[in-house]
Amino acid sequence: DLLLDPDERQVVVITGPNMSGKSALLRQTALIVLMAQVGSFVPAEAAHIGVVDRIFTRVGASDNLTTGESTFMVEMNETASILNNLQGHGLVLLDEIGRGTSTYDGISIAWAIAEFLHEHPSRPKTLFATHYHELNEMAASFPRIRNANVAVREVDGRVLFLR
Repeated sequence: DLLLDPDERQVVVITGPNMSGKSALLRQTALIVLMAQVGSFVPAEAAHIGVVDRIFTRVGASDNLTTGESTFMVEMNETASILNNLQGHGLVLLDEIGRGTSTYDGISIAWAIAEFLHEHPSRPKTLFATHYHELNEMAASFPRIRNANVAVREVDGRVLFLR
């Protein structure tokens, strides 16, 4: 289950190990919201999805050698574009922001972006997947930030995703 609410659960910080499904959750959310917005059925027993007029995503990591942009530069440019275009009823999906630089700098950048989104007047609904467990501390200081954790366990030779 996933609940985003601009008044109580506006930003959800999702932590968990590699290959635990954080990025898959972001992609799944984008697809389901898009399907709902065009009037399609969604793969759920029940869904209450309000109007979303923009879906912003920053998922994946790559450089752009043709323009001389490092992975970090591409990540920052794409994130800046999201932050500069927020308005209306947006959905923001961010995956591992700050991974293209040092750990300390990455944590600082990720924190600042999460704080900016929380304080933005349009209150965009946001899923923020990260390895930076330090961001979990934000829930104590920001009333609309919540934490979620994705975990996995091996059972009988199969991977089991836990909630």
